[in-house]
Amino acid sequence: MPVPVIMPKFSMTQEEGRVMAWLAAEGDVVEKGDPIMEVETDKVTMEVEAPESGVLRGLLVEEGDVTPVTAVIAHIVLPGETWSPEPVKATPVARRVAAAAGVDVGDVPAQGGKVRRQDVEAYLDKVRATPAARRLARAQGVDLTAVNGSGPRGRVQAADVVGNSPVVVSPVVEEKAAQPVSAMRRTIAERLTKSYQTIPHITFTVAADMTAVTDLRRRLNERGDRAKVSVTAVLVKVCAWALGRQPLLNASWREDGIHLHEQAHIGVAVALDEGLIVPVVHDAGQLGLAAIAAQVQDVTARARDGRLQPADVQGGTFTISNLGMWGVEQFTAVINPPQSAILAVGRTVKQPVVVETAVGDELVIRPMMKMTLSVDHRIIDGAAAARFLQDVVAALEQPDRLLW
Repeated sequence: MPVPVIMPKFSMTQEEGRVMAWLAAEGDVVEKGDPIMEVETDKVTMEVEAPESGVLRGLLVEEGDVTPVTAVIAHIVLPGETWSPEPVKATPVARRVAAAAGVDVGDVPAQGGKVRRQDVEAYLDKVRATPAARRLARAQGVDLTAVNGSGPRGRVQAADVVGNSPVVVSPVVEEKAAQPVSAMRRTIAERLTKSYQTIPHITFTVAADMTAVTDLRRRLNERGDRAKVSVTAVLVKVCAWALGRQPLLNASWREDGIHLHEQAHIGVAVALDEGLIVPVVHDAGQLGLAAIAAQVQDVTARARDGRLQPADVQGGTFTISNLGMWGVEQFTAVINPPQSAILAVGRTVKQPVVVETAVGDELVIRPMMKMTLSVDHRIIDGAAAARFLQDVVAALEQPDRLLW
């Protein structure tokens, strides 16, 4: 009996996945464990392996299609078997809903081997359309399946929905076609909008003298026998230490109270062409600087290559977003829920600074770095945030106080 290939579920919160590419074609012979497709979730892009050895048959999903998790999207025909697709199994209600919408029930991915009403409704919801078009269609009672989309790959635009007619381009103002929104970008938009709307953010900015860190990194990186120690790696170590001293910064707000996390799992924001992803250095407080540097270098490289695993982006309790390498001197970051704080780091700039000496104040040039801390005011008050920043600055200016 042919073995079904299903849309995998990579995390507890995942509800759907997008087939980004088929790595094997209809009729290809595949071995168990061979990668047969790439799937994009809201966090990572993963290769999916063949569950058995045989011939790939009955591909039900095209590249770019979004499908609910556990839905059957293809089959593996085992050696010695023949492929003869059975008539589509569907409930009477599913057939009526599909017919009313003008959809061939055979095109609908089924969960559990039989097409049910919820499968048809999920399929209808996956019509390529912009969020604005979906909202307008619901408001006007327009069936999106009957609308000819003018966007890329037939994507329905808001203008297509108006009067259920093709978009009319203004003779005065022309607009480029809307870009399709990836699962990652959609999730970023949803999570950060919710964060800003539901979490009362307060921010605090400080500057740290990076002379000692610059010297430390130079000495360590001259060895050449280990991963390069970046400013971000130093910050991961410093923040993990400071979170141990200020536990409210390593907490989450939940309905039953404030939950303090025992370990510091530090997320490191990595910019990608399609959005932002935050791989995590787990239990950073128990790692030395060399181990942290190696992990930061590894997850950053794999993030940019699209090779992160689900475990790489799960469990973060605090986030560092460093835009110093892009020339940004100061910015404010939005908290990544359910975390209670995020540290936005700017570039190191040589500036005149007044320092105390044995003979009085002296004006000197020092490499200074600004950091802005955003915290959840439901959990953290100004004094706790200030103490955390004091610890971070002290550790950066006197790194020898930490056991590297």
